[in-house]
Amino acid sequence: MEQGGEAGTGGGLGNLRALLAILQWWGFNVTVIIINKWIFQKLDFKFPLTVSCVHFICSSIGAYIAIHVLKAKPLIQVEPEDRWRRIFPMSLVFCINIVLGNVSLRYIPVSFMQTIKSFTPATTVILQWLVWSKHFEWRIWASLVPIVGGILLTSITELSFNMFGFCAAMVGCLATSTKTILAESLLHGYKFDSINTVYYMAPFATMILALPAVLLEGGGVVTWFYTHDSIASALVIIIGSGVLAFCLNFSIFYVIHSTTAVTFNVAGNLKVAVAVLVSWLIFRNPISPMNAIGCAITLVGCTFYGYVRHLISQQQAVAPGTGSPTTSQTNSPRSRMEMLPLVGDKQEKV
Repeated sequence: MEQGGEAGTGGGLGNLRALLAILQWWGFNVTVIIINKWIFQKLDFKFPLTVSCVHFICSSIGAYIAIHVLKAKPLIQVEPEDRWRRIFPMSLVFCINIVLGNVSLRYIPVSFMQTIKSFTPATTVILQWLVWSKHFEWRIWASLVPIVGGILLTSITELSFNMFGFCAAMVGCLATSTKTILAESLLHGYKFDSINTVYYMAPFATMILALPAVLLEGGGVVTWFYTHDSIASALVIIIGSGVLAFCLNFSIFYVIHSTTAVTFNVAGNLKVAVAVLVSWLIFRNPISPMNAIGCAITLVGCTFYGYVRHLISQQQAVAPGTGSPTTSQTNSPRSRMEMLPLVGDKQEKV
């Protein structure tokens, strides 16, 4: 009984830690999204690659200061081979995810982009099924139906629909799912903390993005500098978005480290309502009644999806203790859900 009480206490602290991590991530996420949209729309700085590059540079500097100056975390030594074999692919996916998010923000409203991003739980399940050969029971697949239906309704009724922005957001969902799964593997497998992850990933992401940003947007950025009014205040906003992006990157990996990738995705979808409301209050983008209904259906679907995952995980936790035939069924390759970690036995040890 005493052990159960201790476990309950530890579980309560763990849940509180996860809740605080999710709340601070929501705050940074919504703030960065609104500021980025403000940069593209109000400042007329329509260069998503450059904005993303500024974010990565600020993240690199912030992680370096946190480790070497503030001593917030000790530096985790990683062999050069492992940096290129593990961290570089993770950085590439991370870079693609950020760039696609900024590209979609340039062409479509925040509300539409955030609703499309709610498709991420579906892409996470599909990726695990196709790539990692995970098998899910019918309740998981059924819970994805309202999410997919809500996305379709929102897309059809979106008044500010743009095909390029829509495709960027959809591909971004795949990148987000891949990044989340890889990040969980990196943090739990390599024992990385949040700051060390950003410390190693952000310089790689900057290196990947710097040349395309210069070649594709360099001339436009120079022209903007010479033609835009109030350059000083605009630069403060752009660089400030980079500082907040570092805080967001830190919070993202802290959430993943404190919870699971699926919890991270579900929590990300629940912030859609806040992002949609705040963006509408600031930018007043038109939202039709059917579009709002589609967004609501998506959010309800995400909530139902999280509830189904919780039920299944609870059943799996009870089954081994019963010694019933359910145990062998749960451990069979076809029926095992393998909630933690998402990469399961595909994860390699160092």
